[in-house]
Amino acid sequence: MARYSEKVKLKRSDLQVTRMSLGTAPLGGLFASVSDKDGDELLNGALDLGINYFDTAPQYGHGIAEKRVGKALRNAKVPFIIETKVGRVLKHVEGVEPEKWFPDAPRDIVPVYDYSKEGIKRSFEESLERLGLPHIDIVLMHDAEDYIPEAIENAFPVLADLKRQGLIKAIGLGMNYVEPALEIMRETELDIALIAGRYTLLDQIAQEELFPYALEHNIDISMGGVLNSGVLANPVAGATYNYLPASDEIIARAKKICDFLKERNVPLIAAAVQFPMRHPAVTSVVTGPRNASELQTYADSFDFPIPESVWVDLENSGLVERMKV
Repeated sequence: MARYSEKVKLKRSDLQVTRMSLGTAPLGGLFASVSDKDGDELLNGALDLGINYFDTAPQYGHGIAEKRVGKALRNAKVPFIIETKVGRVLKHVEGVEPEKWFPDAPRDIVPVYDYSKEGIKRSFEESLERLGLPHIDIVLMHDAEDYIPEAIENAFPVLADLKRQGLIKAIGLGMNYVEPALEIMRETELDIALIAGRYTLLDQIAQEELFPYALEHNIDISMGGVLNSGVLANPVAGATYNYLPASDEIIARAKKICDFLKERNVPLIAAAVQFPMRHPAVTSVVTGPRNASELQTYADSFDFPIPESVWVDLENSGLVERMKV
């Protein structure tokens, strides 16, 4: 069996997810357009490869990603795990400026933060409608760094009630920042956390406090942003790092890692995709292809053989922090 399609049971639920999962921000047109044809081929290709874990959100294309994912999964002939997010609702507003993150997003629909109890309920119900599915397995509180009290006092109780009713099976958060994620984790009973960009070849901050806490409390970690939004795919001038233009320093660091790996016949993208899985806190790596070809590249990279000696040499070189368990 391919490593990317290996399934693992989440610690606090009966859900079994594949080691490689599909993130759908690019499917919603993040930074660049994705055609319906490419979207269909990508999603069906993921199912054909045995990938069963799909992450989406209302924000991604302002509903486009959820609709595309739902269309594919409604016709799926194999079991799947669908994960979406709450914390933003989509509102109709006339005459808004084009969205810089999602240029193809509808001009009259805008995602607005709403961490009220009513907003969380509405977000869940409208996601179900856009997906057109009978269930949502996992719901994450999305980008709650500026809404920590509301996430703890409003969002989590609503999601806990949905879980008690059997309407969802796992509760989590999806964030780019470690400290606010930890604050919410410590005040709630989460099952899973999707952390983007904080345990990569360039940034290992998540292993300082967040991973130990997750291991101690049986919280699964899905690791997104493993290419730090692009620079670890191709560290050249103009690359992006954490969704912004990468600095010369970041590009130079990524280039050093790339050169180090090239000397050992290891592609940078293979090391970037596999690196998070070395830590026992990480259950799944969320990849973000925008077409079937990129998906195959991720799958091949996930299974590319990297000797343990390469990881040891990489840590000893000082280019990457030693793993802390």
